[in-house]
Amino acid sequence: MVYELADNVALVTASSSGLGKATAEVFAEADANVVVNGRDVERLEDTVTELQELGDGEVVGVAGDLTDADDISRIVDTTIAEFDGLDHLVTSAGGPPSGRFEELTDEDWYHAFDLLVMSVVRLVRECAPLLKESDSGTVVTITSRSVKEAIPSLVLSNAVRMSVIGLEKTLSKELAPDVRANAVLPGPHETSRIEGLIEAGVERGEYPSYEDGLQARGEGNPLGRIGRPRELGEVVAFLSSERSSYLNGVAIPVDGGGTASNL
Repeated sequence: MVYELADNVALVTASSSGLGKATAEVFAEADANVVVNGRDVERLEDTVTELQELGDGEVVGVAGDLTDADDISRIVDTTIAEFDGLDHLVTSAGGPPSGRFEELTDEDWYHAFDLLVMSVVRLVRECAPLLKESDSGTVVTITSRSVKEAIPSLVLSNAVRMSVIGLEKTLSKELAPDVRANAVLPGPHETSRIEGLIEAGVERGEYPSYEDGLQARGEGNPLGRIGRPRELGEVVAFLSSERSSYLNGVAIPVDGGGTASNL
């Protein structure tokens, strides 16, 4: 699909790996200027090198921790310094630890809130003036299917991510018509984390091969498989483009139909 994002500026957080990186790749292929972010400096540098080869836009990496307000300000300030504006903000963050309710401490809850909610609050607060100045300003929040259907032993994700959807829906009204705000709700995708879990399963003898483990992960999904990270990135790019110009305030599951919720 042609997204017509050439020369646009996109900031994609938590994008040195996983779904954030897959999203940044699609923007880079569309000749957008992309700012990527991660905590691991070496991995971030490798990502910048990879993405620079995909399109005609510029790619800039900014290391930073999304739970640190100063780091978030620095990420946005670097974007302004490099490109003098911003058209698209994509918020992504690593998932909180798994665990049952009775196993988690106050510190676990506060950290999850900082990582998943306050990172979005601070990013949008910093970026909103820039996005309003753009002719095509968008915010897309990458959350989880857990906002539609609670996942066992993921109480932090189940509870805390709901706040991001409430924020996204509010932003879709308060920032309109200058800025559109939408969300994507990914199910399992073949990220490095899932790859590692499958490989560990192969070593333990749970699966004869990686391919068998990958197939097992997709059992029960109507499409018979888990997602490819790029498939999520394509949806985010679509929501950031004029192709979705009348989509605002939606939360789209990208899970192959695996979620049982009707809404």
